Amino acid sequence: MTELSNRQSDILNIARASGRVTVEDLARRFEVSAQTIRKDLNDLCDRRSMTRVHGGAIIASGVENLAYEARRFVAAEEKKAIGAAAAAQIPNGCSLFINIGTTTEEVASALTAHEDLLVITNNLNVAMLLYRLPRIEVIVAGGTVRRADGAVIGSTANNLITQFKVDYAIIGASAIDEEGALLDFDYREVQAAQAIIANARSVMLVADSTKLSRNAPVRIAHLSQIHTFVTDLPLPTGLQAICNSRGIEVIAAMPDKPADVA
Repeated sequence: MTELSNRQSDILNIARASGRVTVEDLARRFEVSAQTIRKDLNDLCDRRSMTRVHGGAIIASGVENLAYEARRFVAAEEKKAIGAAAAAQIPNGCSLFINIGTTTEEVASALTAHEDLLVITNNLNVAMLLYRLPRIEVIVAGGTVRRADGAVIGSTANNLITQFKVDYAIIGASAIDEEGALLDFDYREVQAAQAIIANARSVMLVADSTKLSRNAPVRIAHLSQIHTFVTDLPLPTGLQAICNSRGIEVIAAMPDKPADVA
């Protein structure tokens, strides 16, 4: 395989710094056509250096996640729509877990008008969003705080989670494979997610469609353990079939969003 061009190397560096690149921005930055940028992105995807997403691409890695702040910029509009759609499914006067992740944070942001909620979380960002609200009680799991993203992880956090049985769990995933496996990168984070799933009456997965083209090494759970899947686009046929067979409700927050083009 030929070496990367200077422009392709620059594209990779930009993506590592910002989490995502778009065809429009790159074409403007390098003063070339959108078609030229699409070819560069396709070449980088063929090398498994990047993964195509709507309007651009993200860094591809099956063993290491993007930096947390960079992940905030990936599918930001989609995550906000997912957060609003997920929050609309949560009634007032209930208890819920909210797990680590930029999409679960969007759910928390959309819950601020709710009343009489009990929220247990191992995500300091979620706690900071909600703790000032007088009609929402927040309990934060104790343990080691991961500097990278404000996640509270470890056995102490997991033990606190197991002391509750809540109405809803809001979880995310870094990747979802075609067989319905929910995957992540940090086994300690996965242990917390598994405890959350085991101690909720209803489990809601919130994940945008970019997660369907990614890979990660650690198994969280399977779609069959989920009750509701809130995403941005309608699911591919295989995953939709799994959801249909298991009675999983699928909510597409942006069903009319145009598909990406190569």
